[in-house]
Amino acid sequence: QVQLVESGGGLVQAGGSLRLSCATSGRTFSTYDMGWFRQAPGKEREFVAAIRLSSGSPYYADSVRGRFTISRDSAKATVYLQMNSLKPEETAVYYCAGKESVGTGTIYWRNSYNYWGQGTQVTVSS
Repeated sequence: QVQLVESGGGLVQAGGSLRLSCATSGRTFSTYDMGWFRQAPGKEREFVAAIRLSSGSPYYADSVRGRFTISRDSAKATVYLQMNSLKPEETAVYYCAGKESVGTGTIYWRNSYNYWGQGTQVTVSS
């Protein structure tokens, strides 16, 4: 079983920055893909970014590429999402998710992930 715990959400003004953290436990850290998704009220949960832990390869949604950076600290078994130049429309609950790298679906698809954190609220004021 994998446990994921997000932290770092909060209230920030438009144009500001936040760093989200996802602490993992329970399985071998290096064999997983870890993703960040977000869900705004009344909308579907959407892909934001992901990282293949074995290689460190990042993947981004077009809407955040160049502003968000996903990274990992293997020693701390933690994944980070640095979010810069935040926009009010990015207000949402942000979720950390995990899946095995091999034998699962695409890294971009939320249904590929079988482990989820509880979410952390990010509010961007205009």
